[in-house]
Amino acid sequence: MTKRSLLLSLLLVAGSLQAQDQADIARAKPIAESICVACHGTDGNSALPENPKIAGQIPEYLYKQLREFKSWDGNPPVRENAVMNAMVAGLADEDMKALAAYYASQALQPETAGNLETIELGQNIWRGGIADKGVPACAACHGPNGAGMPAQYPRISGQFAQYTVSQLQMFRDGGRNNDPSEMMRMIALKMTDAEMRAVADYAAGLR
Repeated sequence: MTKRSLLLSLLLVAGSLQAQDQADIARAKPIAESICVACHGTDGNSALPENPKIAGQIPEYLYKQLREFKSWDGNPPVRENAVMNAMVAGLADEDMKALAAYYASQALQPETAGNLETIELGQNIWRGGIADKGVPACAACHGPNGAGMPAQYPRISGQFAQYTVSQLQMFRDGGRNNDPSEMMRMIALKMTDAEMRAVADYAAGLR
């Protein structure tokens, strides 16, 4: 293939992807403005720490969560949450893909670390885990800067610390069980609430 042919092929692919992005935005925006806005805001920057910021989140991860909140073929949802189960009930698979792409394209307005007294503990857990408990470093899966890795490990940098803690506690207490290979459940079982709060607060300040 000549350089000119290769360049043309790349331009065609880029154009196709851009057109798909525009189609996703057009499909997702009215859904975001009518269904998602109350909890997550139109742009995915929730104002309430009980609801996660989903702007800039990994699209594959968002899509996975949306699918798992919904009941398919009469089976119960993989991830149970009364509010989200109701919100996604009427969404088609293509709606979920579009919403995932739409919110992933939005700019995150990140939170900041709020507790200086636990920064060192949070940093140690993030970077090195808790060796004597067999807790691995958070950075191993979520990345050094908390940007996550598609599609299993979400971005948690800039996330509300309160939300991150609540998810860790749910993994520990059995309220959430859609983690690959039960990884987060096994990790959370070994952590105290204080350790969860410290690492969640540290993650909120990562960029």
